[in-house]
Amino acid sequence: MKSISFQFMGEAIVLALGLFLGGRAIKQGIVQFKEMDRVVTAKGLSEKEVLADKATWPLKFKELGNDPAELYDRIETNTQAVVAFLKKGGVKDEEISVAPPTLVDQQANMSYSSETVRYRYKANCVVTVVTKNVELVRSLVGRQTELMRQGITIVGNEYDEGTGVTYEFTGLNTIKPEMISEAIKNARTTATRFAEDTNSKLGKIRTADQGQFSIESRDQNTPWIKNVRVVSTVVFYLDD
Repeated sequence: MKSISFQFMGEAIVLALGLFLGGRAIKQGIVQFKEMDRVVTAKGLSEKEVLADKATWPLKFKELGNDPAELYDRIETNTQAVVAFLKKGGVKDEEISVAPPTLVDQQANMSYSSETVRYRYKANCVVTVVTKNVELVRSLVGRQTELMRQGITIVGNEYDEGTGVTYEFTGLNTIKPEMISEAIKNARTTATRFAEDTNSKLGKIRTADQGQFSIESRDQNTPWIKNVRVVSTVVFYLDD
């Protein structure tokens, strides 16, 4: 009986020790889980309206004709007229580039059709302005009728004021630090409210992702006004 009693006591001790160690491990696991889970993730938004600081304006016009020599003379004359219009308006030489005209033989393109065309050749011409003087481009866009009076019609598209002007903002690096700081501040405000609602205190930043910046036109009618936006994601520790 003694041997059975000792054996039983030994098994009880082992079982008790196992339960103690197991319970300790479980307890440690719960604490670690809570420690790892004592964080709050918040997003902060920062938006800023800025004026475009770069304009790209391709002035496109077309010429039609049946005599290539006469057509090229007209292309050269009208190209010079466009350049003169730009220079007179204040555009600098280094801001103007003239692309070689592209000539299309419309008759050749209609070789598999019974249709006829009035003009065999069509020339596409482009004079491009790239400048930091955005206001100057905007003023010249409104004066395109001066070219129309000379028989030159600038062909645009239905976007960007119907002129094909592209407005850009290139000074992102100058405002990026301020906007990131504002986004993180807004994220902290959101996280602080959450901490107060859970009877906790907001701790230090665990991780922060500044997010991707986006630059878009404010609307279709004012493409030279840009809306810069960034959403930062910040993870804060929570303290009891």
